[in-house]
Amino acid sequence: MPAISGEEYIKRVDQLHSEIWLDGTKVTGELSKHKAFSGVIQTQSQLYDLQLDQSIIDKMTFPSPSSGDKVGVSFLEPRTIEDLALRRFMIQTWAKASGGMLGRSPDYMNTALMSIASSADILSKQDASFTKNLERYFEFVRENDLCMTHTFINPQVNRSKIYYENDKEIIVAQPIKKTSEGFIIKGARLLATQGGITDEILVLPSQAASYNDDLAYGFAIPSNTPGLKFICRESFAYDHSKFNHPLGSQFEEMDAIVVFDDVLVPWERVFFYNHPEIAYNIYSESSFFPLITHHVLCRRVVKTEFILGIAQLLVETINVSEYQHVQEKISEIIVGLETLKSLLLTSELNARSNKWNIMIPEENAVKVAATIFPRIYPRFMEIFQQIGASGLASIPTEGDFSSEIKPDLQLYLQAAGANAEEKVKLFRLAWDASMSAFGTRQTLYERFFFGDPIRLSSGLYQSYDLSSSTSFVKDFLARDK
Repeated sequence: MPAISGEEYIKRVDQLHSEIWLDGTKVTGELSKHKAFSGVIQTQSQLYDLQLDQSIIDKMTFPSPSSGDKVGVSFLEPRTIEDLALRRFMIQTWAKASGGMLGRSPDYMNTALMSIASSADILSKQDASFTKNLERYFEFVRENDLCMTHTFINPQVNRSKIYYENDKEIIVAQPIKKTSEGFIIKGARLLATQGGITDEILVLPSQAASYNDDLAYGFAIPSNTPGLKFICRESFAYDHSKFNHPLGSQFEEMDAIVVFDDVLVPWERVFFYNHPEIAYNIYSESSFFPLITHHVLCRRVVKTEFILGIAQLLVETINVSEYQHVQEKISEIIVGLETLKSLLLTSELNARSNKWNIMIPEENAVKVAATIFPRIYPRFMEIFQQIGASGLASIPTEGDFSSEIKPDLQLYLQAAGANAEEKVKLFRLAWDASMSAFGTRQTLYERFFFGDPIRLSSGLYQSYDLSSSTSFVKDFLARDK
């Protein structure tokens, strides 16, 4: 099956019948019509249709190496710098449909799976059959254009550097029994974005796996596997009006706790098992980090451009562009955008092939970008609040503008650069990005996307080659000798 359409995607999601719990109730019926999930499902159906748009289909798809069918570019293993640029086009085309607010659109997990599958030889340290499992699975997902969620994180029971559970009470998901068919896994994992509403779930180890055999596993199973349960947080899709909640109504992805209640994982779906070395190397030696960080950077460039546009329209609407402190704030966003764009292009221009002949973006560039964004994104949201001020609290609803009080709103909420309805629509967008439940979740999401920002900085320091800089200074000091 080649790249699918939006209609095919919705039909498949509606047929899943995964076990999903929301607000104490088990979700039943068609997911595409459920108020908590319909927005993101409809949005993603549009993404699938977009990849089949005849005007750009040759940039959104490529011929499958196994079937010759057109498959999504997010599955493309980059062999050249041009391949990286093609991937950037596809990622950013999809990202523009959500203003970069959809962090787990299907191309994200396609990239994650592609990046580890391209380095599948790492798994042969345990058994060559596991390598074949991953390669076959990647081909299966690519040829059927499946959508996936994932979980990398253990429950936050004890966040000390080394923590071992009480054997009598399993909390962190771990294998408890081996059978001829596969292994049985029990316990919980965090945090599956779009959990339960995707075809499959990819389960990879957390950092804890490097010192605990029981946690050193990787596998993928269908989301409707018996015993697999998704416990959702409260939905932030409070209102399906695009006027009232322009972002939350369309891009609320939902996050879920994943519970494995004696779930059977078939051996053919296992990529490694009880092997801490592989659990560590699957990230450190594979193509995973540079390619997934490149993907995220592509999206974050689009998101920052979207944020800049909102901020400037706020300025123009209430006519505050003459104030230098406002100019300074907009310039902060401009600097952030141009920095991210420069790092993205640098990562591609300085890309090099790794030992698997995969073109890897220059790691310093993507690491710097990953370190910067968690710091500047919350600041951008603060700038929205500083510019919008009380205007972000004076935001009547679509219903208000359809009622008999509309003349009052038109008079008292008009702005220098827009009528009242246009102004409120814009300010509701800024509010939904920065202050609503959806918006504050976005800030938390971007702050911790790659984990603790301090750890990211520490990792950059430890991996960065400082020798040329220190040698430069040493040579300078030695000139007088």
